[in-house]
Amino acid sequence: MARVTFAHALRSEAARLRRSPLVWLHAVLATVLGGLAGAYFAFSAWDSLMGTDAFFQLLGAGAPLLAGISCGLAADAEQRAGEAANLLGVSSRRSALAAKIVALLGLGLAAAAWAAVLFCAALALAGRPMPELPALALAVLGIALGSACLYAIFLIVALKWGRNASIGLGALGFIAAMALLGGLANGLVTGTLSGALGVEAAALVPFAWPSRLATLPLEASIASAMGAAGQARALASAWITVALACVVLTAVVAAAVLACANRFEGRRGGE
Repeated sequence: MARVTFAHALRSEAARLRRSPLVWLHAVLATVLGGLAGAYFAFSAWDSLMGTDAFFQLLGAGAPLLAGISCGLAADAEQRAGEAANLLGVSSRRSALAAKIVALLGLGLAAAAWAAVLFCAALALAGRPMPELPALALAVLGIALGSACLYAIFLIVALKWGRNASIGLGALGFIAAMALLGGLANGLVTGTLSGALGVEAAALVPFAWPSRLATLPLEASIASAMGAAGQARALASAWITVALACVVLTAVVAAAVLACANRFEGRRGGE
């Protein structure tokens, strides 16, 4: 049996994704969320800078749920196609699993980027102020970075225990992320930059990483524009704290998943 390389496995995953309903699911969700939220904050009385922060907090907090759904549906598709033979029945499970995780993560990144583009385009057309472009780009990339560990964990959960387990864990992640931020749109309602709230605890909770890595660069940009240099530095420092924890723990999880890949057994038959 020819050994499957990561590059070959990734090309195969990209080809399968093009025929998957997951692409349409991500496209529709991103279009609806970005378009509606952008239209709302373009014309509402809310401060558009704080509205942008709230939107990206929601986008990041929703990342665990989207990851849970994506991994659950992807694992279901693999199971129907032949008991996950494309992942567990190949010569290099590590390459196949890594390619699946990267492909799903890339789809999530594309959805976040598209939602952000639609949201920001609506504000720009209405002439409303926004955070600086580098901060917006860093926020989108932060959602992807913070989600990487979740995709690795959720895919294994979905392959072992099924779609509902993965989606349930994602829903729990959404609730946890919002709770750690003080609730939905807490900063918008109170008029405060809330991204650094309980950051020491949030840095250790993978569910919180996408929302924190999205909101902190935006809030640092907003604070800097307000002339609050000290607060901007504190927010940037909080971002570094979360980013370092995310990178280190993601590397540990990825290494553990790949190390155990050859011994992993998915569900059998109709389990």
